[in-house]
Amino acid sequence: MPVPIIETCRKRKRRPKVYSSQRFGEDGVPINRGEAFRDQIRVFLRDFAEVEEYSVLGMPVWCTLLSHESTNSVVPLYTVEEDVARSSEPYCDQCRCTGWSNHFVSKRKYHFIIPIDSEWNMPLEDDVFDLQSHLLHGLIHSNGFGHLICINGMEGDSKYLCGREIVDLWDRICNILGARMITVEDFAKKRSMELRLLYGVAYGHSWFGRWGYKFSRGSYGVTKNDYEKAIELLGSLDLNQIEFHFGEYQQSKEIKQVIRYYREMSEGHLKTFRDLLRFMLIIKSHASPQKVLPATPLLTDSPQQKRSSRLLLKKSDIADNDKSPKYRSYSTVAANLGSRWPVRRLIFAAEVIVESLKEMKAMKPNGMTRQDVRDSARLHIGDTGLLDYVLKSMHNVVVGNVLVRRYVDPITRILHYTIQELDDAMNVIEPKKEEAVLLEEITPLRIYTPSKPGADVYRDLLLLYTVLFTYPESELVRSATQAILDSKHFVKEWPIWDNSETVLQFVCRINPSLIGLRSEQITELPPGELVTVPLQATIFDLKQAIEETFRDTYCILANFVVSEIEEVTEDMSLTESCSALTVRGYGIDLESKLKCQGGCDTWMVKCICRARDDDGERMISCDVCEVWQHTRCCGIDDSDTLPPLFVCSNCCEEFAEQQRKVVQPKYEFPSSENMFLIESADDFYGDQSCLGLIFPEENYLL
Repeated sequence: MPVPIIETCRKRKRRPKVYSSQRFGEDGVPINRGEAFRDQIRVFLRDFAEVEEYSVLGMPVWCTLLSHESTNSVVPLYTVEEDVARSSEPYCDQCRCTGWSNHFVSKRKYHFIIPIDSEWNMPLEDDVFDLQSHLLHGLIHSNGFGHLICINGMEGDSKYLCGREIVDLWDRICNILGARMITVEDFAKKRSMELRLLYGVAYGHSWFGRWGYKFSRGSYGVTKNDYEKAIELLGSLDLNQIEFHFGEYQQSKEIKQVIRYYREMSEGHLKTFRDLLRFMLIIKSHASPQKVLPATPLLTDSPQQKRSSRLLLKKSDIADNDKSPKYRSYSTVAANLGSRWPVRRLIFAAEVIVESLKEMKAMKPNGMTRQDVRDSARLHIGDTGLLDYVLKSMHNVVVGNVLVRRYVDPITRILHYTIQELDDAMNVIEPKKEEAVLLEEITPLRIYTPSKPGADVYRDLLLLYTVLFTYPESELVRSATQAILDSKHFVKEWPIWDNSETVLQFVCRINPSLIGLRSEQITELPPGELVTVPLQATIFDLKQAIEETFRDTYCILANFVVSEIEEVTEDMSLTESCSALTVRGYGIDLESKLKCQGGCDTWMVKCICRARDDDGERMISCDVCEVWQHTRCCGIDDSDTLPPLFVCSNCCEEFAEQQRKVVQPKYEFPSSENMFLIESADDFYGDQSCLGLIFPEENYLL
C-alpha cells in the first residue's frame, strides 16, 4: 500500500522528507561507513533530520520521519543530543552495569527515541529519558559505544510496529552511524516466558542473538563458560527421559501429550528438548498474523501541536484533551516499570524518599538536590542502585497524599525534587485492579491451563517452559536454568571498515601509566579511538588528528597534547592501517569528576558468587569492611527490607577468631600456694596474704 501524500505543516519552511522504515539505512542515506560515529552523527543530523522548535531540558531535538508501508503510517524517530557537562546525570548506569565502568566519560550522548503510538503527535517531555514505555530508546556515546535501553512492541504495545521491526530499524541505525559496540539488558518476555531462556535452549542464543548480540557478562558471577554449558545441558535433554522422569507427577499427562503431538507432526525427527522447542517456534513463526487496522495520517492545529509538526493517528487513538492536570500514582508507575526489584520494594523506596523531602521541606522550600535526596534516603536504604532507579521514575507522581515533582535549575543545571500536599481537586490516575498483578509473582504452573495440544502453540511452549523449573530430582537442571536467567547482558560489536585505499585508520588509546593503571591492568583500559588521516600524512598530522579526536570526545582530555606515539616510526608507510597505537602525552585532567563512567565513588564488590564488579543486581554493603555483596547471596530475599546494620560473613568469622585468641580468665591467683578456701569473712580479714586475689562473687560479696 503506498504512503499517502503528507501536507507540510504551516510552520515548516520546507516539505519534510520521509524515509522508509523497512529500508532505512540501506538506500537513500549516503553516509560513509568508514568514518567514526562522532562524525557520522553530525552528518546524519544535518542531512537526514529536521531540528524541532523546542528543546528537552535545554537539549536540542531532531526528528526523522519514517514511513511504515504495511500500516500506512508515519513514525517519528527523535534524536536528542545530551551535553554531559550540563547534564544532571553525567554518568551512565548502563556502562557501569555492563562492565564499562572504566570507560572515559564522553562529552555527548545521543538518545534515539520512538515514543508510544499515542504520543507520536506530541512534543517530548522533560522526563523522556526516564520513561520505560517508549517503543525504542537507544543511547550512543560520542565514542561509538552505546546501549539499547528500551524495546517495546512485543506484547501488543504498538498497533503499528512489532518488536522485530523495531530492532531491525535500530540495527540499521547503528550500522550506518558507525557504532562500535552496543549492549542490551535482555528482559524480553512472551506470555510471561523469559525469551533469553526459551531462545537460549532452542537456538543457543538469546532473542537478540538473531541480530548478532552475544554473551557479554552474567550476573551473580556467571561466566561465558557457565552460560554455554547451561545452554548445552538443557538443550540436550532427551525427550524420552523427560517423559520418564515426570511419570509420577501431576502434569505428566499434559507433558506427554504435548511432546507426542509435535513428535508425530515432525514424523519422529525430534529427539532432544532443543529440537522440540525449535520446531514449535518455527510453527509459531509461520502462523497467520493478526490483522492490523491501517492508520490515517492527519494534521492538527491544537495547542499541544504548536511547537511540533507531528503526524497524527486516528482521532480515536488519541486521549481526550482534559485540561485538568492528572498525576500518576507511583504504585501504577512501579507496576509498569518491569524492574528487577519487586514492586513493593520500589514503593517502599519511594516512601522513604518522600519522608526525606518532608523532613527538609522547612529548611529547603525550593526542594532538595538529587544528591541530597539520595544521601538522606541512603540512611534507611543501603541499595544505592534501587534509589537511583526510583529517583529516575519520580516525576509528577503521587506517593500517599504527596505529589512529587522535579525540575532542573536553569543556572546550575542541577536536578531538584519538590513535594506538594494534595487536595481533593487533584486528579490522580488510579491503577486498574488487573494491573496490580505482576506476571513475575505468578508461578509458571499456575499460568498454564490444560488444553488440546496444538490449539495454542504458545500455551504448549509455556507448559514445556515449566519443565525447566520443576524438573524432578535434578539440581543440575535447575542450576543451569538459573545460570541462563542470570545472563542478561549481551553485546554486539561492529568491525572497523578498512578504507586503507583512500585513508589511513588507527585505533589509538592512552598509555595506562598516564591514567594511573598498572601494566597488568591493560585489559581494563578504556577503549581506543578511531583516528583517520590522509594517505600522505606525516607523524605531525597524525598527532594533530589524535589530539582533535580525544579533545572532541572525552571530558578529561579537553586539553590533551600528544608527545609520543609508541608504535609509529618516522616512516608512516611502515605502519599498517587499522593497527592499534598507544599514545603518550599530557594535559589529562585526572582530578575531574567526569573521568570514568563508574563515577567518583571508591567502592569494592567481592561476593561469594565470584562477582567482582557491579552487575546491576541488588546489593548490600557491609558496615565493617564496606564491601558490597548481592543480597540474594547473603540470604536476603528481594521482598525483605535491608537490615539497618549488616556485617558480612567474612567480618563475622574474623571477629570470632579474634575472640577465640583473647582468653580472659575469670579468677586470677598469684600462685597455687596462696590458694585458700575462705569459709568466712573473718578468715579473709585475718589473713593479709589473701589480699589482691579475685574471688567468685557468688561466694562473697565484699
